[in-house]
Amino acid sequence: MRNQPAVLIVEDEPAIAELIAVNLRHNGFRPTWAMDSESAQREIDTVLPDLILLDWMLPGESGLTLARRWRAHPRTKPCPSSC
Repeated sequence: MRNQPAVLIVEDEPAIAELIAVNLRHNGFRPTWAMDSESAQREIDTVLPDLILLDWMLPGESGLTLARRWRAHPRTKPCPSSC
């Protein structure tokens, strides 16, 4: 089995997250879903994904704040993200 790139989906709307995840799986990616900034940070702390798909408007801490923090940190800086 080939190595499937890991994608972290940070999205607070379950229907949107599931639609993205289904399409990613269908195209050979391994998606993980986080519904808020806290769960997204836990995922990032556990395993650094190959790509992050990040919603800007999250409950609590915004996606923009998360993106700025991750881009400023040496461990997460090289991880591409799309907002």
